[in-house]
Amino acid sequence: MTNSSYTTSAPSPLWQYWRGLSGWNFYFLVKFGLLWAGYLNFHPLLNLVFMAFLLMPIPNIRLHRLRHWVAIPLGFALFWHDTWLPGPESIMSQGSQVAGFSTDYLLDLVERFINWQMIGAVFVLLVAWLFLSQWVRVTVFVVAIMIWLNVLTLAGPSFSLWPAGQPTTTVTTTGGSAAPTVATAGDTPVVGDIPTQTAPPTSTNLNAWLSSFYTAEDKRQTKFPDALPADAQPFELLVINICSLSWADVDAAGLMSHPLWSHFDIQFKDFNSATSYSGPAAIRLLRASCGQPSHKNLYQPAGNQCYLFDNLAKLGFTQHLMLGHNGQFGNFLKEVREEGGMQAPLMDQTGLPVTLLGFDGSPVYDDTAVLQRWLQTVGKEEGSRSATFFNTLPLHDGNHYPGVSKTADYKVRAQKFFDELDAFFTELEKSGRKVMVVVVPEHGGALKGDRMQVSGLRDIPSPSITNVPAGIKFFGMKAPHQGAPIEIAQPSSYLAISELVARAVDGKLFVEDSVNWDGLTSKLPQTAEVSENANAVVIQYQNKPYVRLNGGDWVPYPQ
Repeated sequence: MTNSSYTTSAPSPLWQYWRGLSGWNFYFLVKFGLLWAGYLNFHPLLNLVFMAFLLMPIPNIRLHRLRHWVAIPLGFALFWHDTWLPGPESIMSQGSQVAGFSTDYLLDLVERFINWQMIGAVFVLLVAWLFLSQWVRVTVFVVAIMIWLNVLTLAGPSFSLWPAGQPTTTVTTTGGSAAPTVATAGDTPVVGDIPTQTAPPTSTNLNAWLSSFYTAEDKRQTKFPDALPADAQPFELLVINICSLSWADVDAAGLMSHPLWSHFDIQFKDFNSATSYSGPAAIRLLRASCGQPSHKNLYQPAGNQCYLFDNLAKLGFTQHLMLGHNGQFGNFLKEVREEGGMQAPLMDQTGLPVTLLGFDGSPVYDDTAVLQRWLQTVGKEEGSRSATFFNTLPLHDGNHYPGVSKTADYKVRAQKFFDELDAFFTELEKSGRKVMVVVVPEHGGALKGDRMQVSGLRDIPSPSITNVPAGIKFFGMKAPHQGAPIEIAQPSSYLAISELVARAVDGKLFVEDSVNWDGLTSKLPQTAEVSENANAVVIQYQNKPYVRLNGGDWVPYPQ
């Protein structure tokens, strides 16, 4: 009896089903190229996990194909997550406003996202990959690069993808020539007005510093007098809040030498608007009498002492509200009233000429006409005190001339607006009216884009967007300021504006034979450069900008 022999085939090793990254190599090569050029907020570990998912050997061909289809939306989502583009939270929060954009403006925005040089570079990379992949196992190099990037990240701040360098000198400057005064905010000491910055710029340390900043700011406020003295002089305060104007925009438009800038008495060279959107900027200005709150707390009730115009109303100043637009887009007027505490009736806009149409087709009124209406409406009563908030947006992105769909040239609009404001200043000088004009732009217009955002996109409040040309001019003074404007070079924000108003609130400087300008402008409160929108925070730490998106880790802002 013979035993029948039989054989069984051993199962193939799992590695035999490894097929490499195939076309996904190009996906990762594109990412590496963009990372090298500084265009990505790259997440190494997430990309390594995604790569492992693609490389995992799967014997079943159907499951292998299913993985391919599942990987496409995952890869797209991860790519978007690795860019600086607005996240889902930001898109949803701004969705209703985007729906109000005109079709022409939306097309204009889409065109700005097309970078033909980058498209050309990607095409060259595609050809190179197709050529080299015939002889070289590209997957091995791609995997090696990915592991290396993760090792750099895990090694700590000394080997970060965006090297922050070693800590620089500690920021301990204080306002004016006063000696530093030290207070405590949490575990971070506050020297002068700004929490010190001695710790290395890790995410943990930056979060702690930001927390100490808000803790310190919560304790700061402008002290207004309980009552005006008997010899106080009545005057008018006009606060002009301009949309889409930063020093970077002025420079890009070639208008740094415009005569308007020499017309101011006081000029801030490092004024931070703390946000890149109109509503929050207006609220911050109207709440200028307290330290800088976080974006979240900006939409929470504030103490009465925080509202600049309420402080003035208690001293006998009547409130006025004036807009160079209808205030409907983004519920701007509603936010000004509910969060900014401005309850004065909107000044009559009947018959105002419309020189521009907004990106949503709404009217943008002629600023000269609006200012002339203010001259005719406010201050008619002799000896009256008034405080007017005027918001205008002739420079907003997407504004166009009636009958023309293309966005009007920024430089042309800025030249016209500066000319009109300069002419208004000259008219006030001739009128003899006692007026304190405070100019505080909301934010810049992002006229020039950067590696994080294309031109016109302001989802991230970068330094070039939030550093705005704020200034003050006094009219009707017995002894007006002579010479070039007094420059405030220290980092400043809205609290400094409130402090200057409080120092001038009795109006005596309008009738003094000699004004102590040094006393007026020295030791103004400084404010660290912290800017915030709903989903993005940018801070200046050890003389370098850092950004945090959607509560994630801090990374150096690409320069």
